[in-house]
Amino acid sequence: MLQNIKSSFFIKILFLCIDEKQKLKLIRYNKNLQKNLDITINNYKHIIGSYIIYEPNGIGKEYYGYDDTLKFEGGYLNGKRNGKGKEYNRNGNLIFEGEYLNGKRNGKGQEYSVMSRTVSFDGEYLNGKRNGKGKEYFYMNDLKFEGEYLNDKEWIGTRYDLNGNIAYTLNNNINGVGKEHYYDGHLEFEGEYLNGKRNGKGKEYGLKGNLKFEGEYLNGKRNGKGKEYGQKGNLKFEGEYLNNLKWNGKGYDNLNNIIYELKDGKGSVKYYNSDDQLIFEGEYLYGNKNGKGKTYLDGNLLFEGEYLNGLILGKGKEYYRKTGKLQFEGEYLYFYKIKGKFYVNDKLEYEGEFLYDKKWNGKGYDENGNIIYELINGNGKVKEYNYEGKLVFEGEYLNGKRNGKGKEYYSNGTLSFEGEYLNGKKYWIK
Repeated sequence: MLQNIKSSFFIKILFLCIDEKQKLKLIRYNKNLQKNLDITINNYKHIIGSYIIYEPNGIGKEYYGYDDTLKFEGGYLNGKRNGKGKEYNRNGNLIFEGEYLNGKRNGKGQEYSVMSRTVSFDGEYLNGKRNGKGKEYFYMNDLKFEGEYLNDKEWIGTRYDLNGNIAYTLNNNINGVGKEHYYDGHLEFEGEYLNGKRNGKGKEYGLKGNLKFEGEYLNGKRNGKGKEYGQKGNLKFEGEYLNNLKWNGKGYDNLNNIIYELKDGKGSVKYYNSDDQLIFEGEYLYGNKNGKGKTYLDGNLLFEGEYLNGLILGKGKEYYRKTGKLQFEGEYLYFYKIKGKFYVNDKLEYEGEFLYDKKWNGKGYDENGNIIYELINGNGKVKEYNYEGKLVFEGEYLNGKRNGKGKEYYSNGTLSFEGEYLNGKKYWIK
């Protein structure tokens, strides 16, 4: 009896280490394994992301495991999609129908727009990519491109705008003047190309049709003179670029006042998003964040500290996104926390060392400053909090991962899971 229990336990542990596809094969054909694991093909689907039910003559259906919605229906050979088939998204909408070979799209097929339910592409595939003749459509069924594709790229053919006018003609990809469009047909870029890359003069546009940039390109990147504009048409930067980086020039605020100046990639800068909100201010060196800087989101300070070659390195502070209260202060190595203090509602919650942002060696405290847990090399009990400072997990850690008993919570504080974990994953529900 005891031997059977041990055997069953070790089988479960080994089963967790096997590739998901191999698990499916084992669980389908091995009745003894099903018995040991107390798992059948009907409840196995709740353990993995999807499952397949085979029918006679090589036909099968694949389902999303968590809500039982249809993912694929069609032909299979040796466990892989072969022949005609259809793919669906989680909402049950058809996203592709066509031919498969060895699990990949091969032959003729059609893709469908999720928004409009109309055909977005009709053509040929090879090894899962668009290769050969095909037609692409805007979301309202207007022809966007007609010609030949190579590895998912338009190669030879004609591109059209939303009014049915020829935007440009391709001959072995783009050479000369051309245009690029967003998924909804709005103009994204117009300018000069060489060997399929932006080369020469060009203009970039936002989703609302506003001019974002005009200037010079080399090998697909901004190189040379250029100007950047805000969403309202205000000048944000004017000067020279080097491999997409601002190099020499002046930056302006919404009132057209000079707010910074760069010389050979050096100086203090301010960056704004498409809505003219400040997202970064700090020191630059050779086109990268170097020295002290601050990062913002929706006008709120998220981080302030030290940078080196664009990466957070040295001392810094993080703040909660919603409340603006201090979340962490300490030391960083290439974006990762390595040592410092973690706060919840202005009170110290953890102090010690981190490994890849995870608490590793240190002590945890309650609201009154009493020690309530201690971690040694990532082992022990711990509590995790989200960006709003709300508890999302409490339980046991092993090697910095959730292992053993634990609880997860929704942002409103209600319990969402209670049970055991193995290697950071939910293993057994209580």
